[in-house]
Amino acid sequence: MNPCSFVNRHRILACALVCGAAFGAAAPAHARVFVGIGIPFGGYWGPPAYYPPPVYYPPPVYYAPPPVVYAPPQTYAPPQTYTRPQSGQMCYAQPYTCPMDHPVAYGSSCYCLGNGGQRVWGRAN
Repeated sequence: MNPCSFVNRHRILACALVCGAAFGAAAPAHARVFVGIGIPFGGYWGPPAYYPPPVYYPPPVYYAPPPVVYAPPQTYAPPQTYTRPQSGQMCYAQPYTCPMDHPVAYGSSCYCLGNGGQRVWGRAN
């Protein structure tokens, strides 16, 4: 008899005993199969049960656009014409009268420009 075959048999037998003990020590499974129809009976024989409605979320907030506001029509003033600054003094030169650019003493000599651009001499008031 071959000594190798004897050792191999003991190993195989020991492995089989350990596996058998492991599977045999496990508790049996408690499985059930339920076949039914989906009609609720409200607690078997009592009155029908009331189930509240599902949770209701309010609709999203809608922000309306701002109201349309029309700007009043703009009134345009006519452009201002240029006027010389008035110092309060006037120059009286024969038929011409003109305002003075800078103040001078009363009665001193002054001039106004005539129609042809010439100087017409007069007196300041």
